[in-house]
Amino acid sequence: MSAREWLEKDFYAELGVSSTASADEIKRAYRKLARELHPDANPGDTRAEARFKSVSEAYGVLSDADKRKQYDEARALFNGGFRPGGGGFGGPGGFDLGDLFGSGGARAGDAGGLGDLLGGLFGGRGGMAGAGASRPRRGTDVETEVRIDFTEAVHGATVPLRIASPSSCGSCGGTGARAGTIPRACPTCGGTGLVTRNQGAFAFSDPCRDCRGTGRIIDDPCAECAGRGVSNRHRTLTMRIPPGVDDGQKIRLAGQGEPGMRGAPAGDLYVLVHVTPHPVFGRSGDDLTVTVPVSFPELVSGTTLTVPTMDGTVTLKVPAGTSSGRTLRVRGKGITRRDGRSGDLLVTLQVVVPTKLDRKAKDALDSYAKATASEDPRAELFDRVERAQGAGAAR
Repeated sequence: MSAREWLEKDFYAELGVSSTASADEIKRAYRKLARELHPDANPGDTRAEARFKSVSEAYGVLSDADKRKQYDEARALFNGGFRPGGGGFGGPGGFDLGDLFGSGGARAGDAGGLGDLLGGLFGGRGGMAGAGASRPRRGTDVETEVRIDFTEAVHGATVPLRIASPSSCGSCGGTGARAGTIPRACPTCGGTGLVTRNQGAFAFSDPCRDCRGTGRIIDDPCAECAGRGVSNRHRTLTMRIPPGVDDGQKIRLAGQGEPGMRGAPAGDLYVLVHVTPHPVFGRSGDDLTVTVPVSFPELVSGTTLTVPTMDGTVTLKVPAGTSSGRTLRVRGKGITRRDGRSGDLLVTLQVVVPTKLDRKAKDALDSYAKATASEDPRAELFDRVERAQGAGAAR
């Protein structure tokens, strides 16, 4: 693919978002498409697999603030005055686009060349051939998802991850050449991956056809990967999830992304964790929450309750005269982090109102109502209303 074709790729269109989309909008669009197009959901569908790679490539650029900025600036540059036919060219001797990409003369290794900028932008995935085509390129980061239950999130867990992605060829170690041999520099392009052609006052650089823009010739290709250095395969990883991981949290596995090019390090794997809610316990930061049913007499007279925790049970003393809805704290019974920090268990007391009463209970309740008839539980409510209205009138 030529440099011009790279710059004409519309990563926003790939994800179906506008160029002004927020980071959250880009993330939501990617997740939706990734679920629909993932190879596991479309076994044997090569079109879905190719689309999945394109969507992942687009997200790899647009999800990174620095890469997105560089991509936007590069597109603005080449869609404006510096694009062939768009004006802004000219002058004696013309304009060599190869120089812009660091492919010509003394500028071939300049760190400030646009080729280096775009090479870093696209992660060196082989789409754009330039002066650095034969240089090592770090592998692309990969994102996947895993679902765990609430208990695993609290205590931590070891879970398997099955990932379908390009991996470094085991036979050739990623070189693309048969074991025991090495690629040689392409004699046509001198190892740059580009050949320059002149058109009037302009000089254009295109990928070398003999080496397909890689800058290398493999005389004896690896039989397993056919000289590509990578092979698409399913791999299973064992991932340790730390205690206290939260729903929506990302965990980074260094070096578990796509393999690097020409011996460069692999990218990273980012695992998005989804936590299934617990039917009894909730969570507030490192604190666990639970609602415990109690009877009215227990709150009036006070009692000692047996309360469930994630590790068993604890006893909790309820003072006499406690109100329904009050939350009591049990220290150290929340989530314990790897660094030793622990949250608490927050116990909310909730009165259970009986739906049916036998005659004896109903008579006792009637007697209680008569004995407390002079007490108005709503008197304080109306007093607060009157005080508030009086304060407003005074102003």
